[in-house]
Amino acid sequence: MLCETRILPILAFTDNYIWVIQYGKYAAVVDPGDAEPVLRYLAHHQLQLCAILNTHHHADHTGGNLALLAQYPVPVYGPASESIPGLTHPLRENDSVNLPTLGLELKVIDVPGHTLGHIAYYGTDILLCGDTLFACGCGRLFEGTPAQMLASLNKLARLPAQTAIYCAHEYTLANIAFALTLDADNPDLLQRARVEQTKRSKNLPTLPSNIGLELATNPFLRCRTQVLKSAAEHCLNQLLPDELAVFTAIRNLKNKF
Repeated sequence: MLCETRILPILAFTDNYIWVIQYGKYAAVVDPGDAEPVLRYLAHHQLQLCAILNTHHHADHTGGNLALLAQYPVPVYGPASESIPGLTHPLRENDSVNLPTLGLELKVIDVPGHTLGHIAYYGTDILLCGDTLFACGCGRLFEGTPAQMLASLNKLARLPAQTAIYCAHEYTLANIAFALTLDADNPDLLQRARVEQTKRSKNLPTLPSNIGLELATNPFLRCRTQVLKSAAEHCLNQLLPDELAVFTAIRNLKNKF
């Protein structure tokens, strides 16, 4: 029987997902903020860790690196401009990560905004994007500017519609609730609300999402639309001149939601 590459979530903390890329007896992990659930998973499934991939420096994404390395001395990939524990392979835009034991090659995309050095990993129909693009949302701007985050999101929005999005948190229902305050008549968003609520009622992850679904429902990818522009202007009681102004307004509204 032929193996196939699988990407599965390990729940960590309250709402983090550590993604396991698995092929046969080998596995890589993405953003392991906590080593313990990863070690349990590897032992239970008799897997050999072959790599750690980090998208940015926040502790809930890197805190498990050193403990994992103590048992598995593997390559650690991450953004070159950030301090990543155990980093062996610093990465920049257009670099490639070749994982032969997983039959996988990933391209690096710079996506500053949440942090200044944040990166994403893109392979055929796969996007591992940390805290940049969420299901029906986007990351907070802890270090970057609205212009940086908007440019990063627009870069990801140009990927093929079928690209599966593996982000790092289960924020979907809260993000949908916010989106509905701005885009309540969007039939795709209303349908998504029903579908994702059903998943969560069964304690199932809402991820992965995909680019096509995000373009139809995610307010942060819809800042060029008249409906989002009008909604943001109504909330602020002022005219907004361009897409960046709309994005900035919506991000600020979400911060207070």
